[in-house]
Amino acid sequence: MKKPVYILGIESSCDDTSASVICNNKVQSNVVANQVIHSKYGGVVPELASRAHQQNIVPVVQQAIEQAGITKENLSAIAFTRGPGLMGSLLVGTSFAKSLALGLQIPLIDVNHMQAHILSHFIEDDGKKMPPFPFICLTISGGHTQIVKVTNHFEMEVLGETIDDAVGEAFDKSAKILGLKYPGGPLIDKHAKLGNPKAFQFTKPKVGDLDFSFSGLKTGILYFIQKQVRINPNFIEENLNDICASIQYTIVEILMDKLKNAVKQTGIKHIAIAGGVSANSEIRARLQLAEKHFGWTTYIPKFEYTTDNAAMIAITGYLKYLNNDYSDVSVTAKARLKVSENA
Repeated sequence: MKKPVYILGIESSCDDTSASVICNNKVQSNVVANQVIHSKYGGVVPELASRAHQQNIVPVVQQAIEQAGITKENLSAIAFTRGPGLMGSLLVGTSFAKSLALGLQIPLIDVNHMQAHILSHFIEDDGKKMPPFPFICLTISGGHTQIVKVTNHFEMEVLGETIDDAVGEAFDKSAKILGLKYPGGPLIDKHAKLGNPKAFQFTKPKVGDLDFSFSGLKTGILYFIQKQVRINPNFIEENLNDICASIQYTIVEILMDKLKNAVKQTGIKHIAIAGGVSANSEIRARLQLAEKHFGWTTYIPKFEYTTDNAAMIAITGYLKYLNNDYSDVSVTAKARLKVSENA
């Protein structure tokens, strides 16, 4: 029988402090402490985020180890997010992981957060299929929008990406225009379920076949709302569900168009999604429809592995551990890191 390998994953790239213990490729615990403080500012405040990480990291790691039913002495290695992310937030996780690995005298493994989103598909879960290589992954979050060709666990190539705003920003900024609270993406999704997606039309941006642009769409939505509110001051509240459905429909159409182009260019029909926006119900539904319409095989992550979480850091750490791919204690956090760069 395979000797159990316990990896502790630590994630602190933005505003969620998370720790997870994985045994081989099965999650034993995945603890996330959300930071509520940012909602009143309408976005993440980096300084407040790093202070909250400092308060949360010890109890979150403690809880993850206890929930896994082990002690810290059972750990085989510690994996942590090196980047990309907010520098102050990354430093908290990096410093803690280094100290704990030194204290326990076990290997330290640095992880690229963007690779981890994609590699969350390799967490073993009852009945869940894993994508075969090569596959295409649409990575969609508040900070990233990319189409990535994945040739093996650590060989990734960006085929196309956003030239301005990320898709998560498009959702959040549209929500802000409508007067919805931060984070607005899930609220747009909620209202969209009750609305008509074809009620209002928004222009799709014209960029390269595999690239994205959302800043023009956001401006178009802003001007449309301003114009309608001048005519009818109650326009937003009277049409909120239809507006949200139309915005979401347009954004998802853009994503699907680019995926179709990627399949056409590469001939790869195994399609995965990853990142916070992959929790969106419309993109999930459209991907499932694509299986019937286009003969794709799609891979949709469980909700708990879509947003920032440490289970994806732990699985990436486990895959690196198998390759003896360890970090030196002199490793530093890196706010900017490409998906193709091994951390």
